Amino acid sequence: MALTAARMRAVNAVYETGSFAAAARRIGVSQSAIAQLVRDLEGEFRVALFERSGATLIPTSLCRQLYGAISKMQAVEADALSILQQRGEPAGGELRVGLGNSMPGMALVAAFKRLYPKVQVAIEIGSWSNIVASVVEQRVDIGVLPEVPEDTRFRREVCLTQRVVALCHPTHPLQDRTQVSLAELVTFPLVFRPRDSSTQRTVDRAFRDAGLRPKPSLIVNTREGMLEAVANDLGIGFMWEHGSSRADGISKIPVTELGAEVPECIFALAGKKGRLVELFFHARGASDLTGPA
Repeated sequence: MALTAARMRAVNAVYETGSFAAAARRIGVSQSAIAQLVRDLEGEFRVALFERSGATLIPTSLCRQLYGAISKMQAVEADALSILQQRGEPAGGELRVGLGNSMPGMALVAAFKRLYPKVQVAIEIGSWSNIVASVVEQRVDIGVLPEVPEDTRFRREVCLTQRVVALCHPTHPLQDRTQVSLAELVTFPLVFRPRDSSTQRTVDRAFRDAGLRPKPSLIVNTREGMLEAVANDLGIGFMWEHGSSRADGISKIPVTELGAEVPECIFALAGKKGRLVELFFHARGASDLTGPA
């Protein structure tokens, strides 16, 4: 039994057009060829994929399921074809990338540079709102952020999922804990980010939901500032768990109320074209990230 590419294309074309004739015109083969491909598939697997209603073919429930699976396979095939058609390494050019978190964005950039070392990458690091604005205003070609809006303006691909964690100094009383609650954290000095930070919006939302209104002892406007404040024992901070590769003894502790994982996405304007943009999206598979495909 063979689910060949020709049969899959025929099924999806009939599904989308509603008739053998229209599907044949779309693919560029004869009507009898399309009909034979579908009937052969039905016969081999002893299933019904379409029911006739007048001049229209109505997909069965089984066909609707098959259509979804075939569409995913065709998308993967299109990605593979795009990679094969790149015709070698770019000789140069510049790609502008906006990062909300140093990581995982830097890991993606590193994977891209390993594949295409001759391409210059210009990196802008900023708050969540600044990076979204940079993509919209085309100051950067691609952004990497958590919680990218489900907006038709954007093309998005998830690179991993992560949650916000608490950051503690190596000598802090909580540094050996495997999990803490917000109620426990408010008894200690806290370090916050400005409200245009995706981290801070997530933290603020969790505190509101818990009925708590903490007053931070310190507010810092950058992630590095947050890490330096915690490293100097100025309070407990918050960060996306994969937001930095820095390893200097700072403890990352899961917070009970911040357990929900959020997708971190590569995104660009939906109409943004160009070889380097496409190559960056494809380079995700060569990175050390372990997020969903």
